[in-house]
Amino acid sequence: MSIRELVTRNRSYRRFFQEVAIARETLVELVDLGRLSASGQNLQPLKYFLSCEPETNAVVFAHLAWAGYLKDWPGPPEGERPAAYILVLGDKTISPSFGCDYGIAAQSILLGATEKGLGGCIVGSIGRSELRAALNLPAQYEILIAVALGKPKETVVLDTVGPDGNIRYWRDEAGTHHVPKRPLEEVIVGSESANSLL
Repeated sequence: MSIRELVTRNRSYRRFFQEVAIARETLVELVDLGRLSASGQNLQPLKYFLSCEPETNAVVFAHLAWAGYLKDWPGPPEGERPAAYILVLGDKTISPSFGCDYGIAAQSILLGATEKGLGGCIVGSIGRSELRAALNLPAQYEILIAVALGKPKETVVLDTVGPDGNIRYWRDEAGTHHVPKRPLEEVIVGSESANSLL
């Protein structure tokens, strides 16, 4: 798969074949991609909590909120929930701030998951203090994001943002998840030759 194919296939999936397990070894391989990714000042302040057992998955799931634009959807029901999670943590004994490191690491993790035929979703809406307590995580670790993982059970398609400029994702009657993306010519600025690239 080319990098373009990987990036295009790497969508935010929120419904999964929950019964398709993900081994801890697979999570370790994915975290290694995060570990090898760029880090500001090469501080490498990120740590990772792995969850692939149903009991721990249930604890993590209980502290996440899903799909803010889908107001009538509380998140995936039992049977369609992620088979695993990687919590990306910031180690405050290394640095008090984490810049964009965790976004870079999460993208590497998800590209690796895509290559393996899996999918995932970066979840930032987290009951952090409650989840830290539930998992007995030491105070030195700040929960930055959760990466939910599994075998996708939904189709996600990319649309072009319409004339109204609405960027909200939505689902059609068949359950297909639509994600509007701004056109390339709209996002390139400050270049006289931008249109020649299109």
